[in-house]
Amino acid sequence: MAPRANWKGFLRLSLVTCPVALYPATSESEKVSFNQLNRKTGHRIKYARVDADTGEEVENEDIVKGYKVDTDTYIEVTKEELENVALESTRTIEIDEFVDRSEIDPRYLIRPYYLVPDGKVGHDAFAVIRETIREMNKVAIGRVVLTNREHIIALDPLDKGLMGTLLRYPYEVRSEKEYFDDIQDVKVTKDMLDLAKHIVNQKAGHFEPDKFEDQYETALVDLINQKRAGKPIIAKERPRGENVVDLMDALRKSIGGAEASKDSKPAKKPRKVASGQKEMLMPIAGKKSAKEAAAKKPSAKPERRSA
Repeated sequence: MAPRANWKGFLRLSLVTCPVALYPATSESEKVSFNQLNRKTGHRIKYARVDADTGEEVENEDIVKGYKVDTDTYIEVTKEELENVALESTRTIEIDEFVDRSEIDPRYLIRPYYLVPDGKVGHDAFAVIRETIREMNKVAIGRVVLTNREHIIALDPLDKGLMGTLLRYPYEVRSEKEYFDDIQDVKVTKDMLDLAKHIVNQKAGHFEPDKFEDQYETALVDLINQKRAGKPIIAKERPRGENVVDLMDALRKSIGGAEASKDSKPAKKPRKVASGQKEMLMPIAGKKSAKEAAAKKPSAKPERRSA
């Protein structure tokens, strides 16, 4: 089942307009997640919205947003008042300008989305906008309102659609000077640089995301499987960092280590698993494969009863 669109509206380039929908390009739903429990009973912790002064629980309809002016003074702003902040970008992504990709500082990138035509109409106009951006080898910059906030969005052609990347505003990006000013000015010798370059050349490769494994996520799954199987949990020894005394010696040893690793027998390729799925010795509730889910409905989670 396809995810729901985060936003629907129109994409406009001058007088060319088409209806579009914006979908999240990433997901963290496959990651292991934890609930907070009462250690004594094993029951989940429930959080209630309470009045900070009276301690009484407050109903949802009585909760409004407030801007803090000073310690005890707030300016209340209702949902209707926020919706009345009429911005063109609430319903329309207006392309304001086109820029070179190299001009966009990576620090300004937030998260990616997929932008597609919404419905059966507007595909021609969408294609014209997409191919114009592609042919010009530019990035289109516009504005969109998500979660009651206006964001800058950069549009890039991606296959038959567009990838929209939300960008930060300048006030959200911290200056590097407050962090880098104390870094010492060190003169790197040509010999050190040559050795370091040699290491880089030995480790040169291509960006292939399928090669990456979330080792922490794998360790979490292993921990949960061991606990479900009733196996003892043995703490692993943490690696300790060592001070580098002779930098040139460390660089030379690094080269030797890289060459030995390169000459060693390649490790067996891991068995392929379905995209987004994790291998588990024992299945964790809520993490069943698509095949299992289709075969039968998931059984209810076993309840832990208190004595």
